[in-house]
Amino acid sequence: MGQFLLPILGFFALLLLFGAFFTVKQQTAAIIERFGKFTSMRHSGLQLKVPLIDRIAGRINLKIQQLDVIVETKTKDDVFVRLKISVQFQVRREKVYDAFYRLENPHDQITAYVFDVVRAEVPKMKLDYVFEKKDNIAIAVKSELNEAMMDYGYDIIKTLVTDIDPDVQVKAAMNRINASEREKTAAEYEAEADRIKIVAKARAEAESKRLQGQGIADQRREIARGLEESVDVLNNVGINSQEASALIVVTQHYDTLQSLGEETNSNLILLPNSPQAGSDMLNNMIASFTASAQIGEQMKKNNPKKETGDRNRANDAD
Repeated sequence: MGQFLLPILGFFALLLLFGAFFTVKQQTAAIIERFGKFTSMRHSGLQLKVPLIDRIAGRINLKIQQLDVIVETKTKDDVFVRLKISVQFQVRREKVYDAFYRLENPHDQITAYVFDVVRAEVPKMKLDYVFEKKDNIAIAVKSELNEAMMDYGYDIIKTLVTDIDPDVQVKAAMNRINASEREKTAAEYEAEADRIKIVAKARAEAESKRLQGQGIADQRREIARGLEESVDVLNNVGINSQEASALIVVTQHYDTLQSLGEETNSNLILLPNSPQAGSDMLNNMIASFTASAQIGEQMKKNNPKKETGDRNRANDAD
């Protein structure tokens, strides 16, 4: 009998020995209770407790944790929207007792405060301002949670509004509005570009017409000056102004005919409007030829010395 009892006692002794030692991980706190009453709190490393009397009631994570809360609420302009609030929190090392014993479920407590703050802040804003002022919502959530959770041993590190999701139809309408605004802006820019092109073209045409008119005016001025000089030269040799004008007209007439004759594919037909007009035109041409002959004879009479000199030079050449 004693032979069987000794191994059994040894086995139970080993169990008690191993039950007296336990380890606690880094950034973790273990709560030790003795007959249901809190006795101590143990941190990371190898720890010792009284077997069968002390027990590990629980372990508290001391790392920074994140809780994501989805809240659906209504904005000021009656648009339902879903917000994702990310709460980063941590158990304070000196308040592990409060964090373990005072709150049954800290995640539910934090979620309740997030719902309360978000549903109090968002209905004050229109949908566009919810996107613009999301940092204000996060600050309000953090302020409320810090004040409420600090007594329970929790420190709120950061709160973030990580997602704002309106209804699908609302998002489609917003996209259509945005697309319409962009199309309107594009149309305005295109119209402005067309206007600039039209104005530039009109200015260029006006400048071209101005330069063209200036050129024509300069051309006519030079023609008039040339005619004036021609009349002065003819007056100097004893030809009056009327005869000089007739000579210039006849000269220009034949110059025009010569220019037209130089073109290979040009045809010129001169038809009088009436027999009287044709007779007048013929009489005018005959008068012009007569005036030209008279002018030549007059120039020879006025310059006899020049004609004699030309004859002498011709004889010498023979």
